[in-house]
Amino acid sequence: MLPDLATFQGWPRIRSTKAQADGRRSELLGALRNREQFDTESGLPASEVQALNSTTWYAHTRAYAEMKWPGASAKHRASIADTLATITPKLVKDNRGAPAPKVLRLALYSWVYRFVLGDDGTLKPRIDVEDPPADIVSALDWISRKSVDITALNTPSVVRTGLDALKLKQDGTAAAENTVNRKRTILSNCLRYAVERELLATLPLDKVDWTPPETDDEIDFRFVPGPKLAKALIDVVGEQGTRGRHLMAFFGCLYYAANRPGEAANLREEDFTLPEEGWGEVLLSTSTPRVGSGWTDTGESFDTRGLKKRARKATRPVPIPPVLVRLLREHIKEFGTAEDGRLFRAAQGGGLLSKEYGELWKAARLAVLTEAEAASPLADVPYSLRHAGVSLWLESGVSPAEVARRAGHSIAVLFRFYAKAIHRNQQRSNEQIERALEAADSA
Repeated sequence: MLPDLATFQGWPRIRSTKAQADGRRSELLGALRNREQFDTESGLPASEVQALNSTTWYAHTRAYAEMKWPGASAKHRASIADTLATITPKLVKDNRGAPAPKVLRLALYSWVYRFVLGDDGTLKPRIDVEDPPADIVSALDWISRKSVDITALNTPSVVRTGLDALKLKQDGTAAAENTVNRKRTILSNCLRYAVERELLATLPLDKVDWTPPETDDEIDFRFVPGPKLAKALIDVVGEQGTRGRHLMAFFGCLYYAANRPGEAANLREEDFTLPEEGWGEVLLSTSTPRVGSGWTDTGESFDTRGLKKRARKATRPVPIPPVLVRLLREHIKEFGTAEDGRLFRAAQGGGLLSKEYGELWKAARLAVLTEAEAASPLADVPYSLRHAGVSLWLESGVSPAEVARRAGHSIAVLFRFYAKAIHRNQQRSNEQIERALEAADSA
């Protein structure tokens, strides 16, 4: 039954003629039939309240980026900016007078969705603190005028436009599946924030028949180096002059302790237990991925943070075999440590750069692999050593739960990435159980 419309503050919108009143009544009845919520203060359907309080998609993304910035890692901040700078230029009323795509992307990515400290000590978009070039100002003026109203996202075709934008890289080629899925998650979160702000009544993604691309996360073990090849590559790195000797133990940490490069780059002498004989241990507590100075709180290009997918103060002890203990002891004896205790640093000091150790890795591959192997993805990046280390543990019979703990994975992620290696380990376990059962039968 229709509520007493005269009690609603929304009633004054109805005109004096009977036809107008009947039309308004029909609108409200339609909202009831659609099971819309009615605002208790204004008496208006939720859709009309949203229209009255509406804003543009562009303005909302600015609010979302500002809300997320303080608690996000530097890498995630850059990812949010990348996603919003990809979608926002597509959600416009028309393209008349549009700036060059590269200029608009730069304006959004580097000036609107990137925050810096203002003179008052508070975080502000860079555009509000620094003086941008004229083409940046012009591009942002255009997008602020042309951006669709956020209520347009209630239309499935508009949502599809945004989703389809995620499928392409800047050069127009197809984006990687993982990239599309990562950006879709950010878009979903941005829309959820619109619901939270009562700009949208429901999450629009549910209205679109759009399936994220399937990802095959499982590692292709054809291109993961085995123990003999991994050791040979690390040894050859050590033959690449002083820098090679300095980073030999770094690559050793990636393989023998399955460290991520960002974890190994921040290791300090006090993180290790290095006995003269036998196994040692490394206690991991931080990671320093390189993301660019514009996205960190310190203005440095490295973002020092807790371990991946762990609380900031969480630690991860990893036993290390004698071969790595020896590598590290020799490294400390020859090179010492940086002033802050770090074992590995750039040639000119400072944080270790991926470009620097990547070049050494390329040289080692060319020296060790055949021409055909070097042209393949075999051990194509230093991260391959981490894959190799985890695979070695699994195939050596270490339980998946212990491997996951040492590698800093969840069990679910370990099974998704290393399914084949786990299956081979389980097969050997089955054979051992079968032999035990057969021995019992023959006794």
